[in-house]
Amino acid sequence: MAQVRRGANVRGIRNTTKLLQDAGIHFAGVTDYPQTIFEVNGLTIGFCAFSPNRGTVRINDLALAKQIVQDLESKVDIVVVSFHGGGEGLAHQNITKQTEFYLGENRGNPYQFARDMIDAGADVILGHGPHVTRAIDLYKNKFIAYSLGNFSTYARFNLQGKKGISPLLKINVDENGDFVDGKIVSIKLIGQGIPVIDSTNQALLTIQNLISTDLGEIGLILAKDGSISLKE
Repeated sequence: MAQVRRGANVRGIRNTTKLLQDAGIHFAGVTDYPQTIFEVNGLTIGFCAFSPNRGTVRINDLALAKQIVQDLESKVDIVVVSFHGGGEGLAHQNITKQTEFYLGENRGNPYQFARDMIDAGADVILGHGPHVTRAIDLYKNKFIAYSLGNFSTYARFNLQGKKGISPLLKINVDENGDFVDGKIVSIKLIGQGIPVIDSTNQALLTIQNLISTDLGEIGLILAKDGSISLKE
């Protein structure tokens, strides 16, 4: 059975990478494609991704992760890091600043991982995996989202309560990758997972509360309309 699962995993990765390539979508994070470089509005963007899952660039191999980020930083204007890490579900909504485990699997320390990647040259850190919204953060003027919750999950997951609210982020950075401003648009997933705008702003309120409980002062102001600005 284990051999069948490994084979299915390899086929799934190959099929997914082919579909993404055919669609012209940039991607990274599997062992054959650890990073990618592309241009947006005259800027060269480097993208890499990490997770604890089989066939991916491992979030717990910090030496390799730093090497990838450093290599990108030497070639591009902006480095964006995506990671799938941290425990899953409502019991793991808070940032513990510790290594997190889920079903016996080491899922990394998202708090320290984000800082290590920024120290290595990353400019924007986008986290996912816990299936719930987590806090956002600022470190050395670089933006961090520890978990963007659920979004493209049609008919796959339990989307009740806090599992069904997520932030859409718009982030502006300068030519050095430093955070300038941004906006959180709160969404909710209805039915089996259709995203719609949430007029009650539950994702925004959740992020504000989690910043207070988990991180304290982070150098950002989150306004009632979802706008994010730097504290003076």
